[in-house]
Amino acid sequence: MILRFRCCRFFTASPFDTPLIHSFKPKQHWASSLIRTQMGSYSTTSSCPKLVFRQLFEKESSTYTYLLADALHPQKPALLIDPVDKTADRDLALIKELGLTLIYAINTHVHADHVTGSGFIKTKLPDVKSIISKASNAKADLFVEPGDKIHFGDIFLEVRATPGHTLGCVTYVTGEGPNQPQPRMAFTGDALLIRGCGRTDFQGGSSDTLYDSVHSQIFTLPKDTLVYPAHDYKGFTVSTVGEEMHYNPRLSKDKETFKNIMQNLNLSYPKMMDVAVPANMVCGLQETKSEAC
Repeated sequence: MILRFRCCRFFTASPFDTPLIHSFKPKQHWASSLIRTQMGSYSTTSSCPKLVFRQLFEKESSTYTYLLADALHPQKPALLIDPVDKTADRDLALIKELGLTLIYAINTHVHADHVTGSGFIKTKLPDVKSIISKASNAKADLFVEPGDKIHFGDIFLEVRATPGHTLGCVTYVTGEGPNQPQPRMAFTGDALLIRGCGRTDFQGGSSDTLYDSVHSQIFTLPKDTLVYPAHDYKGFTVSTVGEEMHYNPRLSKDKETFKNIMQNLNLSYPKMMDVAVPANMVCGLQETKSEAC
């Protein structure tokens, strides 16, 4: 039986036996934190200094994994976005070094170029809950839909549906409010890359849908919102919504031009797809004893 939960509801298997939406109220004091970027010559200081943020890289698939945590809560709850199986041990070691408590392993979509680390992480830390969109039809502990909020301490991520690369793609955006990171941060998966976007020729992809998703769900965010994609192949680490609206060579065009560009990419078949997609449909574990990973 598949265990289906939405992240705005209660569930009984919480790592701390508390309702998700009300959990982890932090103490009211602050510590310093800096979000750095290697793209251009600027750095951005978060006005939510309790946020722990790390951008981690897996070189074979050029995948970024993001670690976020509330540093001021006594249990320091943390989550990983788009973990990779090959670097999961590294990520868990970092979490231990920083004294954090991992509670969620989150995927933006069913990846075709690498195996998610969610299942492996759960074999090491059984209390960790895996999360993916309900629309992905993949297995997980918790399923999210547009408008849901994922809380870790006093910080939360909003869920925005951004299909087009795959049917189940979502973008996770830090919340709006005085205690949330500013500028906001958008973890866009493959929907929006830095000066690019994910391909749309498999897994239910649609260039028409992707264009609408990005323009309605990402480009409507404040222009200073930081864009953190799931991949980069040129060494960029971060962009902004305003930059991508102006400089993205695909998505800054009109829809018909964009669709023509996507139809003529002539990309090769993903070399990991036949391994990665079946594994990622079951949380990165090819064989599971239950329908929830």
